[in-house]
Amino acid sequence: MIQTINGTHFEQMARGGLARLQQHEKEVNKLNVFPVADGDTGTNMCATLGNGIAYARPAERLSDYLKMLSEGMLLGARGNSGVILSQFFKGVYLALNDCGEADPKALAKALLQGSQTAYQSVIKPVEGTILTVMREGIENIKAPSTVEELLTRYIARMKRSLARTPDLLPVLRESGVIDSGGKGLIYIAEGMLMALTGEELPEIEETPVKQTLDFSLFDANSVMNEGYCTEFILQLLLAEGYRQDFDLNDFIAALSALGDSLVVVRDGSRVKVHVHTHAPEKVTALARQYGEFLTFKLENMQLQHNEVLHEKEKTPHKPLGMIAVVNGEGMAQLFEELGCDVVIRCSETMNASAQEFIDAFERVNADEVVVFPNDKNVILAARQAAQLSGDERIHILPSRSVAEGYFAVAMDVIENEVSYRLQSMESGLRDVVTVAETTASRDFSGDGVSCHEGDEIVLVGGEITAAGSDWLETLQGALRALPEMEDAETCVIFSGETVTEDEKEALSEWLEEEFPLLEAEFIDGGQKFYRWIIGLT
Repeated sequence: MIQTINGTHFEQMARGGLARLQQHEKEVNKLNVFPVADGDTGTNMCATLGNGIAYARPAERLSDYLKMLSEGMLLGARGNSGVILSQFFKGVYLALNDCGEADPKALAKALLQGSQTAYQSVIKPVEGTILTVMREGIENIKAPSTVEELLTRYIARMKRSLARTPDLLPVLRESGVIDSGGKGLIYIAEGMLMALTGEELPEIEETPVKQTLDFSLFDANSVMNEGYCTEFILQLLLAEGYRQDFDLNDFIAALSALGDSLVVVRDGSRVKVHVHTHAPEKVTALARQYGEFLTFKLENMQLQHNEVLHEKEKTPHKPLGMIAVVNGEGMAQLFEELGCDVVIRCSETMNASAQEFIDAFERVNADEVVVFPNDKNVILAARQAAQLSGDERIHILPSRSVAEGYFAVAMDVIENEVSYRLQSMESGLRDVVTVAETTASRDFSGDGVSCHEGDEIVLVGGEITAAGSDWLETLQGALRALPEMEDAETCVIFSGETVTEDEKEALSEWLEEEFPLLEAEFIDGGQKFYRWIIGLT
């Protein structure tokens, strides 16, 4: 039984939590309330915790490891669930920031502070969500004598709280589901306990980051200041010619003399290494004394640095720069044409991380920078990035859809002073009504609307208002019912990647006949899950 935990224990627990969550990632995703196929709570939480683990390096002192884990999670936070999870671990770190190790009482206080920090990060906390589960799981808990007992009680209380979330949040009750974020948090806690008690867990699945770099930015005249990002998995070998005295602490000490940003994890006879170094040949020579590489990656960080500088320098300095988040190549091209300096392209189920925003901030050569998240599930990450960067130029305009972002950018009048331009753009997104049409990915019942998997549904401002078997008839009914249609003068219609010319023509003809005074513009958005995204003003 364990009375105290240190940094080494917590690293094992964090990795166990991620492994357990990854096992159930799809299950957590399916618990998302709305019946659209871009539900990604589990994916966001996995990415956030995974980034923290990749960022942190082994440390015996608990506070040292928690500091790195928290920083990595804050930078890698994706989506509302990921931001809340990162803030939770930030609170845990703050409570233990001077502790070499923690007993159950100190750990219980840290879990409580984690809950409080998470609540403070949300402008309008909603009960019946992950916030409730993490709070009720630890509030007034009596800390036992062992960490295992504390985590067991914590998990049991969170499960009871999770079962009550439909009673607190009507949309969960009407949909017949429990809160997805709360479920994900329980899986993390279960994995942490399993790792602590030595139960078997699968290996963590890691997704490599794909990058395309311009090699022309590092040539014969370049100077190497940044070094190399070196990553590999080393298989320790018993064969003759290899040293048999491998010691993890001695190996880490030797690597520390060769570089920084060090992460070294041993799993049986395999060792995973990440290090930033100016001498990768010395790192590889050291490693090959003990075995051979299963994987190896070497990246020129000076090239990456030069690319960032090039992006910033190749555009003239301006009073106001713009950053937008989009899904779909058509959307990306549109916002670039509208004058956005950086367009963050997201996949259909992967939201932009705080680190991606920070990287984008650095690339914009402007006195002030306005950011359009264009998704309600990205706003928190954008705000967290602005706070972490300390960049006073950043202004987050909380656009909840690409339609809002489009009209906001369209309101920009370049010749006016920045403060006026920001006010105009904020006014532009405030008056937009967003209508989206898609196919239901699951059964749903709420707010007087019911649908079955495969039905066509329409959302207005993110809320489901209509469902039916035919997309055009369903959309027509929803638009007719909108009070704003009487006064609307303009609408922009973003068509999804599967939309045909016949479908465009059918919708265009109906709008012209039904609302002859409405000026409608079709744009090829290329978004995956929504057949149509319509912005009305």
